[in-house]
Amino acid sequence: MKAQKISKAYAKAIYEIAKDNKLSLVKELTDFTELINKSSNLENVLFLDLFTNSEKSEVLEGIFSKVKFSNETTSFIKFLLQEKRLSYFPTIFKELVVIEDEAKGFLKGTVEGSEAAIDQKLLSELQALLEKKLGFSPKLEYKKNEKITAGFRATVQDLQVDATVDKQLDQLKNNFLTI
Repeated sequence: MKAQKISKAYAKAIYEIAKDNKLSLVKELTDFTELINKSSNLENVLFLDLFTNSEKSEVLEGIFSKVKFSNETTSFIKFLLQEKRLSYFPTIFKELVVIEDEAKGFLKGTVEGSEAAIDQKLLSELQALLEKKLGFSPKLEYKKNEKITAGFRATVQDLQVDATVDKQLDQLKNNFLTI
């Protein structure tokens, strides 16, 4: 949980810097992430503690000499390395994407249920409920979940609306145990 909070704080900070400077750091950080994902050797050098910060810095300088990123992006990545927080980069990146999506007014969520498809009226009602709670309307995707007996569960970010029979039975069981 601590790593999640740290990642979120860094993501908010870099988002504000990007916004103030009218930059698309998410695009640049996406490109950087794709570079890392293309090479397991690069991923190992950057994220394993087997290599010193000096070695990691040399590798990053090599990357930055060949791929042009903004000063803000390179400074941010170097800062993470200097602070020994480069291992947080993947979660910082994910948090940054979520923050940017929120700022643009859309976010994705999942609705799970036992049926093959969800009734569109119910989906609209759920959409309205989530919009009221979140302040914006998330794009919802329905998935059938064999583990749900009946009802549905909607998840958007940290918010979960659980209207499953299983959840209600658990609550009933807990109420009986506390008597």
